[in-house]
Amino acid sequence: MENNKKLLGKRINELRKNANLTQEKLAELIGIETTSLSGIESGRHFPSMITLEKIALILNMELKALFDFKHLVSESYMKEKIISNIDKIKKEELAFIYKFFEDYT
Repeated sequence: MENNKKLLGKRINELRKNANLTQEKLAELIGIETTSLSGIESGRHFPSMITLEKIALILNMELKALFDFKHLVSESYMKEKIISNIDKIKKEELAFIYKFFEDYT
């Protein structure tokens, strides 16, 4: 699985773009260098708590929303997790999943 630093960076990048902000503008608003924000978004650097709080404030969201990045997990990782846990699924859950996939075949 991708490490949390990279996933956080992807999430901040996604939210910044959704807010129609450039890296330069967001960096200016939170008081850091554009290169620092670039490092955060690329997963090379982990932001301080103060920076995270400023990002959340500028993007008008709760701090915890910055860490909502389950949808950013790779397709191969999702498939791997499904396959590795398939034998742990209860019969009722398996029937539900089967019904879902039966409609796609």
